[in-house]
Amino acid sequence: MTRVCIIGAGPSGFTALKALREAGIETVCFEASDDIGGNWYYNNPNGQSACYQSLHIDTSKTKAGFDDFPMPDDYPDFPSHQQIFQYFQNYVAHFQLRPHIRFNTWVTEVTPESGGWRVVTDQGEAAHFDYVLVANGHHWKPSWPDYPGDFSGETLHAHSYRHPGDPVQMQGKRVLVVGFGNSAMDIASELSPRYLTERLCVSARRGGYIMPKYLFGQPADKALLPPWVPGWLARRLFRWVYRFTVGDVTRWGIQQPDHQPLEAHPSVSGEFLQRLGSGDIEMRPAIERLAGDEVVFSDGRQERFDVLVFATGYDISFPFLPEGLVPLDDNRLPLFKRLLRPEHPNLIFLGLAQALPSLLNLAQVQMRLVVPLIQGRYRLPSAAEMEAAIAADEQAHGGHYYASRRHTMQLDFARYEREIATELKRGVSARRGGNRVEKQSA
Repeated sequence: MTRVCIIGAGPSGFTALKALREAGIETVCFEASDDIGGNWYYNNPNGQSACYQSLHIDTSKTKAGFDDFPMPDDYPDFPSHQQIFQYFQNYVAHFQLRPHIRFNTWVTEVTPESGGWRVVTDQGEAAHFDYVLVANGHHWKPSWPDYPGDFSGETLHAHSYRHPGDPVQMQGKRVLVVGFGNSAMDIASELSPRYLTERLCVSARRGGYIMPKYLFGQPADKALLPPWVPGWLARRLFRWVYRFTVGDVTRWGIQQPDHQPLEAHPSVSGEFLQRLGSGDIEMRPAIERLAGDEVVFSDGRQERFDVLVFATGYDISFPFLPEGLVPLDDNRLPLFKRLLRPEHPNLIFLGLAQALPSLLNLAQVQMRLVVPLIQGRYRLPSAAEMEAAIAADEQAHGGHYYASRRHTMQLDFARYEREIATELKRGVSARRGGNRVEKQSA
């Protein structure tokens, strides 16, 4: 009997577990924490959650919900992390998944063995699995910038931020938030009222566009054009809508962007522009160097700060895999259909993408291909065909974004869903006409 291991019980892990259990495939899911939820488990004791107390999801509930278990009708458009976590709990309970999850168990090693994988845990256990599904997330290992000089105040990464008093007391402080993504905007907006901080500035290396949460009286992601509209046309129409509804971002002190709307991963905020317009937040350019309790910016301005909050993203990491097993380079891991490497077809990565509009339910779509692969009903293309597909897919999903480490995993959800359906049809047809693809040799 085929045996499958899942690493991680966040939304990708437990939805994969549900799909495999329904298919009758023997599966065990290892979770380092004492509960499910991953990044959405506030104060997760495994230390890997970036969830802060005021966090709300930036995707509307209709786009973020699981297709086999919709979010409750009484949830708001943009649920809080507490509601998302409870939704996860209800999903796992409804499909009776908890007995198949091994909690408080870290996977420490995954190495090739006899055509499959040897999986070792911190409990001293070692077992052989035919397939390993990696769902350890990519928002747990903070990426820290390196600037010339030293800062004498307090520093923290957004990953450890919980609220204005934890882990650093922000009351009455001069705070600089570094970054221009969703976390930077959320944290800056929360800290900006004058009863909290003496001054709140945001440093960004380049200009960008802030996407509103609502357009035309409804959540912005519900106003997206149908998936059959060509991407170039959808982007052009959105740029017109953005300029009509938001206008020139430089009037808020944001640098003139060197790209067009939707040529960068969107930062979504319903409050950030309001705080800028009220003077509670001030924009600053890139940091040039640190000088004691002062920061020197690229425009020559030099200012004193008490706290630096680095909202500078995350490094992708698989500490349990042997170094060099997969070609991970500067946060880029080329995968066939964002799932696997041609040389390791039974090592599958789930949720490893910056999916628009939602990442929560991405693994559900991915399992439509993974389950038939494990069952032997679907046949992968040749290695050369997979490499060609990897290059083509990366260009199709991310070719219109500016070159950046931030844009190594871009994914258009609706397009990807269609691609998975097309590939499944091809692979099932190929399987009927040939032999099952062999697993890797040891």
